[in-house]
Amino acid sequence: MGEVLTVNATGADDVEAVWRQFVPSARLDHVDPHRVSFRWSSIETPTFSLVQYSLRADVRSSIDLEDQIMACQVAALDARIVIDDRVLDARQPWVTGNGPTHARWSGTGRVRALLFDRTSAEHVARAASGEDRLVLRSIDPIARDRVLASQWERSFGYVAAALAAGHEQPLVAAELERHALISTLTTFSSAYLEAVDRTAQRTAAPRTVRRALAFIETHAHEPVTIDDIAAAAGISTRGLQHAFRRALGVTPSAYLRTVRLAAAHRDLQNGGTSVGDVARRWGFSSPSRFARFYRDMYGRNPAQTARMF
Repeated sequence: MGEVLTVNATGADDVEAVWRQFVPSARLDHVDPHRVSFRWSSIETPTFSLVQYSLRADVRSSIDLEDQIMACQVAALDARIVIDDRVLDARQPWVTGNGPTHARWSGTGRVRALLFDRTSAEHVARAASGEDRLVLRSIDPIARDRVLASQWERSFGYVAAALAAGHEQPLVAAELERHALISTLTTFSSAYLEAVDRTAQRTAAPRTVRRALAFIETHAHEPVTIDDIAAAAGISTRGLQHAFRRALGVTPSAYLRTVRLAAAHRDLQNGGTSVGDVARRWGFSSPSRFARFYRDMYGRNPAQTARMF
């Protein structure tokens, strides 16, 4: 379950105190105390945080991340970001490097950031790539191209909106965290992309698929991701995807969605709960997408089923 924090403040100490809740190394080297206006909104899970804030002030700040990975974007007229002695275009998405990150701006800066626990992120990346020794270090701070940068911006917007609506649902939060991480790791050059390119798993015994199916049936009500399914089946995420397509003609995610739709269908037939509550219970953060998937599977809207019972 995600924790929501909203702050409105006018003191420099408040700004630094809030930031340090999420980034312990954060430091404000200089803030004009007479010009501070701070509006903060964040949603935090044990291994992931999504942050949006605006700060009006003359700002000089720095962070030095060891146990976290941060992807960020700053909108300010004169924003300047320096990572590993490289001056970045702050308006474009960027990711923290191995050393300190320095930021400065005057006026109003609007910041959007994704913060990942490094250990958890590496666990997901290893499962997704099939590289058991993958370490997420030396990530290039600049997006690989403008198309991917725009894709990251759209992903941030999607995750922010969906998480705001579904942060109390563990199924939804887990999927959104994974989506945010994979979007970030594919936007910036890293060991993850190299591992994905090296992975060439093209065979998997039907037993592997059967183990995955059994795991899905047993754990569909929990916040499991495709990486969890792959781990339970004893194969990498890419290998599992190939095995499912070859054996069943569908992806693991599509099969998991089918199982959850069937469970949602049973709940609607049992009555006593709203369509929105059922959708969220089974990991669908968007009611319209739930209705579309449900209609494709059952030939009618979920509301029609609810009224029938």
